Amino acid sequence: SSRNYPWKMNQLPAASPVSESPNSRVEAADNWSMDSFWLEVENIKQSAEAEQEECSLADVKTQEEGEAEAEWLQDAGLAELLGDPGTDKDNLVLLSTLTRTQAAAVQRRLDTYSRSRRRKNKPPVRDVRDIFGVAASQDTAAEKEEPSPHPLWHNLRTSNSQRKPQDYSCTVRNPAKEEVFNMDVAYSEQAAVLLKGSFLSDSRKLKDGNALTRFKIPKGRLGVTRIGDLSAQDMKKIPTLALIELTALCDILGFELKRNKAAKLKTTEKRLFGVPLNTLLENDQKLLPNTKVPLLLQALLSCLEKRGLETEGILRVSGSQTRIKSLEQKLERDFYSGLFRWDEVHQNDVSGLLKRFIRELPAPLLTAEYLPAFAAVQNIPDLKQRLQALNLLILILPEPNRNTLKALLEFLSKVVARENSNKMNLWNVSTVMAPNLFMHKGLPNKIPEGQEKQLAEGAADVVRMMIHYQDLLWTVSSFLVAQVRKLNESSSRRYQFCDRRIKNLLRKIHADKDKGEKNQGEPSKVVKVHASLLLKDSLEVHLNNATRVADVLRQFQKNLGQNGWNIVNTVNLLKCNNSMECTNLLLYEVGGNIGEHCLDPDTYLLDLYHINPHAEWIIKQNPSYPRMF
Repeated sequence: SSRNYPWKMNQLPAASPVSESPNSRVEAADNWSMDSFWLEVENIKQSAEAEQEECSLADVKTQEEGEAEAEWLQDAGLAELLGDPGTDKDNLVLLSTLTRTQAAAVQRRLDTYSRSRRRKNKPPVRDVRDIFGVAASQDTAAEKEEPSPHPLWHNLRTSNSQRKPQDYSCTVRNPAKEEVFNMDVAYSEQAAVLLKGSFLSDSRKLKDGNALTRFKIPKGRLGVTRIGDLSAQDMKKIPTLALIELTALCDILGFELKRNKAAKLKTTEKRLFGVPLNTLLENDQKLLPNTKVPLLLQALLSCLEKRGLETEGILRVSGSQTRIKSLEQKLERDFYSGLFRWDEVHQNDVSGLLKRFIRELPAPLLTAEYLPAFAAVQNIPDLKQRLQALNLLILILPEPNRNTLKALLEFLSKVVARENSNKMNLWNVSTVMAPNLFMHKGLPNKIPEGQEKQLAEGAADVVRMMIHYQDLLWTVSSFLVAQVRKLNESSSRRYQFCDRRIKNLLRKIHADKDKGEKNQGEPSKVVKVHASLLLKDSLEVHLNNATRVADVLRQFQKNLGQNGWNIVNTVNLLKCNNSMECTNLLLYEVGGNIGEHCLDPDTYLLDLYHINPHAEWIIKQNPSYPRMF
């Protein structure tokens, strides 16, 4: 397993001293073999050697001091703090939504950027103390080499230095016990509380490769929001908030969040393999509007689901490289014309095409910018915090990458579910797919000598978590949804930001919030629910503390066609005999402080009304997205 191959994974950041351990997390399990990983690496190496011209590595430019921070501030929607006159000043509304740990993360990046500007003898950017209201000292900021650390950061750094070294190998709580995964409070705030109290999770050696802790997301009064439940307009705000939160979490845990700069590769004349995801989807949407996952990938996954799930060693046993290359050429020629004969292709060759499609993307599926961050997740000692970081990284991904990754992970779960037939358990699948996700020809591949095995196991462990916990990872945390609401509210109020008045603004916002909460004791409310595509009339609903979305939908189904309602469209309206488990009706929250939000059936509507009293509630049919293979 420790063989040294010349073709290695992308360089990844090393673990911080807090998480270093002489034993890797996976070493504890004797039955976990890395043979599949290295065999896959060898197959990739052989494929690359056959096409040397296509696999030349591109150099990634090293960023100068301050460049990374400036890029981070731009990506975080805070370019205005850099003094960019072309930036929409309304972006500063974002500052009013930040938690204490998130604000500290922004302040640290501004400190570093300002220091780099001073060293280059350039005019200083806005003083950090003006933005976050830090009291000025008698010393001039420009004369300080190191800015004063945030009080919370100082306390956490001190507590970290006083902790004894721990063996973090294979940190899991209790595989037999279901644990709560809190999404109501910002992850960085949770980490700050745990670390400030010197709390350490109960480490134990994992004996069974599939024995992973079960987590449950507790449903609050507002239910759970999944990726896809929010409108495109609101989802555009999520990556910015998730990036700030991920940075704050890494700061608290003592990890440096490194991001690559995307490398420019040669353009290709192909139409399928080696084509950017955005380009693929643009072409596919001309044939099938609303396509969210490349049609070729859908076809590959569909073929494997129909004929490959029962095949022993599927994904692990490689097809013929010669046949795979020939099939690629045929697909380039015949796929869109519908002349390609999938029934004539061996399933192992299809799995080879699937892995080749992922590897040949011009940029990694996990993106060049965040591939190091995905790989560095393995260095976080606590399983729950590893999942928190992964959840945020997935939210940061561009929509095409996120949708494509989800389709792939759903298929991999189906492979694992047929383990008794195909002999591919969760760890087998993870070790085979990890090289295809973490190795990329467009990024540097230098790895510190002697760390190959540790990094390989860590990459496979990250893939294992993404497969096993994908339902959890594709959830939008309640605290992020709350921040989106604040952003929308602040934007609608058109607050005029002034550097030295931000603290007053924050105080006013929180005062408004407290005032609003005092008025939330209303025991009942009568509201109207619209179903304009189905009915001409509205449904009047009496809300109390126990009224849920599911209750309203059940009432709507029960009364449909009665009480003289004017029905607009009954075609395919009800297909499930009024069973709420398979209803095709959904209730949406539209307007107010949200764009559009598909509501969890367990959402308590009176609580939602108090949070967003100006929204409309609309019943719609569950949208179905046809797939073409």
